[in-house]
Amino acid sequence: MIEFQVEGMSCQHCVGAVTKAIAALDAAALVEVNLDDGRVRVQSQKSAEQIGSAIADAGYEVKGSRTIVDA
Repeated sequence: MIEFQVEGMSCQHCVGAVTKAIAALDAAALVEVNLDDGRVRVQSQKSAEQIGSAIADAGYEVKGSRTIVDA
């Protein structure tokens, strides 16, 4: 799972836009968006760079990412 710090998300429309952008890249991706923290968690076969680009193309600023290993 990859967690992205994303700026510019403020409403459910933003959640939908980010989710749709990632789904267009990888229809099987699992996406969790936390508006309060500005975090987007994605489980996907695509790279962090590809997912980050999809989020940026949707109009949001990706400030960073990190890989999360579930215990």
